[in-house]
Amino acid sequence: MTDNRELDWFKSSYSDGSEGDSCVEVAATPHAVLVRDSKDTARAHLAFGRPAWEGFVAQASEV
Repeated sequence: MTDNRELDWFKSSYSDGSEGDSCVEVAATPHAVLVRDSKDTARAHLAFGRPAWEGFVAQASEV
């Protein structure tokens, strides 16, 4: 498992909500994109293969 402290986590510039901290953070690795809850960064993160993430982003961009 990857040590979260070694990753460059970031939030989308579109992630401003009414609560301010209700968003996810992502970090890219050579083989996957990791996603975690920005309010509880100590919890486990989700890992998506790059093709799956690229498909998600393409679909979400169409909305």
